[in-house]
Amino acid sequence: MGFRFRKSFKIAPGVRVNVSRRSSSISFGGRGMRYTINNRGRRTTSVGIPGTGISYVTTSSTSSKGYNRTNTYRERQQLQQRQREIAKLEMLKRNQLEMDLFQNQMELLTSIHKECDDPVDWEQHKNTPHPFGNDSIGPLEKDAIKVYENYRPGFFAKLFKREEKNRKKLKARIEEARKQDLKRREEWEELVTLATNVLDGDIDTYFKVIQEMDPLGDLTEFGSGFEFSTDDPSFIEVEFDAHSEKMIPSKEKSLTKTGKISEKDWTKTKYYELQQDYICSCAIRIARDMFSLLPVEEVYVHSFENLFSTQTGHDTRSCILSVRFKRDIMESLNIDRIDCSDSMANFEHNMDFKKTKGFLIVPKIDPVSFN
Repeated sequence: MGFRFRKSFKIAPGVRVNVSRRSSSISFGGRGMRYTINNRGRRTTSVGIPGTGISYVTTSSTSSKGYNRTNTYRERQQLQQRQREIAKLEMLKRNQLEMDLFQNQMELLTSIHKECDDPVDWEQHKNTPHPFGNDSIGPLEKDAIKVYENYRPGFFAKLFKREEKNRKKLKARIEEARKQDLKRREEWEELVTLATNVLDGDIDTYFKVIQEMDPLGDLTEFGSGFEFSTDDPSFIEVEFDAHSEKMIPSKEKSLTKTGKISEKDWTKTKYYELQQDYICSCAIRIARDMFSLLPVEEVYVHSFENLFSTQTGHDTRSCILSVRFKRDIMESLNIDRIDCSDSMANFEHNMDFKKTKGFLIVPKIDPVSFN
């Protein structure tokens, strides 16, 4: 729509031809109102003032090219809008996942003690019956011998002279069965010997069992490793590096109403309380696994952290918790409902904890003083 000045040539009553540099058109109508169609398919309705050459026009187009271009632009806007909505949805999903992981980490830090290996019944392993019973030949070898003795060559075996070849295969199966039976018997003998030595209080066997069964393997992500020691079959000591600075997230996270992640520094009291629960939970879990694996009556757990030393000016590996766990007391606890930090009161322990300072250095409990 707009105003313009133009000239036209009359070729018939009510019909005019309009010529311009870029296009030509034909007009129909009388003075003051015309309807024009140009060679590009554009239609124009003109309302003007006769004699002045000035008119007011409205224009429309039936060009398929213009129509497609309009639809394409509109479609592009719609696609861009969908793209923004999907990006926002993905952001919300990522934030929710990040928050779920954070909350899971928080719950995990204070519930480590709830997981524990099933108790090993060494008495039952010691009395496991011989896999062959009273027979000198194993069951697999016995079955293979029976198949060999019952073999009767068929028509095609005789026709193609495969009888001897088939018998060799059956003999080879007897030998393989004998090896499998032997392996099974050796495993039985090893288990019985292991159980006997454990029940007899052989300390070297204790360490062998710990190494092979790796009861605390899933806890390695919470610390750098474990050190086991004892000189008495009635107890075992375990040193554990907690590394709580790696396990506890550096900031507290929450989800806003708009789905964004909000982070803020922990308050001192909240951080130290979480650290205390985490370390006490680890200590209980270690003791429970040792009681499940070995026939000991006491487990001494010493937890270590790197604390700043004013004497050296460096972080020093220091004992922050030392607990003497007793089997009968541990078995009396309702593990799923205890508060890990409060439960330390059930056992002799060294722990100097301040709500605004955290753990302080404490001495290790010496098992000799109780044995």
